[in-house]
Amino acid sequence: MSVQHKELGFLSLGPHGFHRVAYTLWGEAAAKRSVLCVHGLTRNSRDFDFLAADLAQDPDSDFRVACPDLPGRGHSHWLSDPADYALPQYMSDMTAMIARLGVEQVDWVGTSLGGLIGMSLAALPNSPIRSLVINDIGPFVPNEALKRIGQYVGHSEEFASYESLKTYLMNVHATFGPISDEHWDHLCRHSGHQNADGSWRLHYDPAIAVAFRQAANQDIDLWPLWEQVTCPVLILRGEESDILTRDTAYQMLERGPAAELIEFPSTGHAPSLMEEAQIEAIKSWLRTVSR
Repeated sequence: MSVQHKELGFLSLGPHGFHRVAYTLWGEAAAKRSVLCVHGLTRNSRDFDFLAADLAQDPDSDFRVACPDLPGRGHSHWLSDPADYALPQYMSDMTAMIARLGVEQVDWVGTSLGGLIGMSLAALPNSPIRSLVINDIGPFVPNEALKRIGQYVGHSEEFASYESLKTYLMNVHATFGPISDEHWDHLCRHSGHQNADGSWRLHYDPAIAVAFRQAANQDIDLWPLWEQVTCPVLILRGEESDILTRDTAYQMLERGPAAELIEFPSTGHAPSLMEEAQIEAIKSWLRTVSR
């Protein structure tokens, strides 16, 4: 990752005041295309470092890449009311993110929750979403899969050492698929925050679990939303995923926007987007739709 990046931020408005949204920016301001990469429920912007660095230095593409921390994650502010950790606020924050970039259109890469946010924005009239890559999420998510995630989201216990934090994260995210030791260490270090006494905690607000667990009481069914999307879509799926089932993925090819599907073996929810084959799949597709 020799390409330079900047850690920046801006103020965004919510129902209970302003909050800071942090983001990492890769590439040059003069780039012809802007890519916005948005992470999953308990994750953060640094999940995309390897993808963003590759895109930003690809001589055949000319991309600038912005990777925000959703509120309550990473270096963004925690929200005062847990009920605000929901799609309307995330959509508002990401609209402000696009305005911050000074562009009218972006190519969107979203993992899980990040994909839902992208799909929700892409379904609206006059959407700034030029193309959409959705990583292991779709318009239908079974209740049982949501309950599984609900078992670990909101973990608030502290870890005595970095090694214990890493062991926990590697267990929780084992379904990310084959990941190198270098990538695991990168993922884990950016997923934790070290306290003054040397202990570690997860780098997100445990209160994000409140709204999620309420929503997890039933299936997520957003088929009408999916059918309103008009931009080209690349669907990424872990072959063992319980969040984006094979049946749902194949239905997505038959309904709604023009879409392509790529499945990654030995992977569940969700592909890490750190491995070379996954990065190349996204890069090749973005090159095609950017012409």
